[in-house]
This record gives sequence, C-alpha cells and structure tokens, in this order.
Amino acid sequence: MYQVVVDTNVIVAALLSNRGASHELVRLVGDRRWKMNLSVPLVFEYEQTLKRVCSGGPLASEDIDDILQFLCATANLRPIFFLWRPWLPDPKDDLVLELAVECRADFIVTFNARDFAGAGQFGISVVSPGRFLAILEEEP
Repeated sequence: MYQVVVDTNVIVAALLSNRGASHELVRLVGDRRWKMNLSVPLVFEYEQTLKRVCSGGPLASEDIDDILQFLCATANLRPIFFLWRPWLPDPKDDLVLELAVECRADFIVTFNARDFAGAGQFGISVVSPGRFLAILEEEP
C-alpha cells in the first residue's frame, strides 16, 4: 500500500471539476492500493483554501466541511513533532513535506512538482495526479 500526501492544489482541482485526474484521485480515497495521510496543519490549509476558492459556487461551506470530515475519517492522521522549516521556498509546501517525511510517504501528489525540489533526498517521489493514477493502474 502506497503512503501518499496530496497537495492542496489537487484537492482544489478535484472540487472545482468532476473531470480529470484530481477528481478521480479523490474519488479513490479509501482504495486499498494507497493511503492518504493528513496532519492538522494540512487539514487547516485544505479548509482555508477550499472555503476561499470553492465555496459560494456549487459547494457551500457545509459541503466543504463534509468533504474534510470524510478525508479525516479515511486518511491516516499523523502528528507532526518536528519542523523541517524552512526547507522549501513556500512555508505551505514545507508543511506538506514535513508530513510526507513523518509518514514515510512514497509520493507527494501535486501539480507543482518543482515546488518540492529536494523531496527526493527523503526518498519521496513527487508526481502529478495523472501519473499517480497510472502508477495505481500498474498495481495488480
């Protein structure tokens, strides 16, 4: 089972469109081939961004709360006892990397792979949602 951290931009894309790899990836949360990992800082980042970008359209604030509750109920919830900051140029990316290091993630799934340059030093592959879905398809 792959251990995965999903960047905020992938969750936003999944909720803004019901097409594409991001939406399919979120639809597969709970699949036996991979496990999503979350930390309190990342959940707060999801919440703040989703409510700023997605609410008011087809999703109400309560819908976003329901989605976040589902993700929290399904994912591995990981405590962060250390900070690797500053490691990356953007502190919001650092919290993703910290979680990935703590859970020994196989993958960070993001649209901004260049923002995670250096994650390979921790043995973490940075891939797009489409590439991650292709990796899952290769699984027996």
